[in-house]
Amino acid sequence: MLRQRVEKVIEEKIRPALTRDGGNIELVNVTDDGEVHVRLQGACAGCPGARMTLQFGVERILQQEIQEVTKVVPV
Repeated sequence: MLRQRVEKVIEEKIRPALTRDGGNIELVNVTDDGEVHVRLQGACAGCPGARMTLQFGVERILQQEIQEVTKVVPV
């Protein structure tokens, strides 16, 4: 299932980097068309670089690992 694969990548490759900087990420939803909805938490929630983190960090890693991911959407 796509959601489980996304959760695994977040847990193993994305969350550790965010927690080192005092932040975290919550997986909210994965749509049938490959949109991944996430919520940044902790230091990441109000960070001016959050958009860059989502686009060049979270989205890039998810798309490299899982072909079906089309984009990451903050909620």
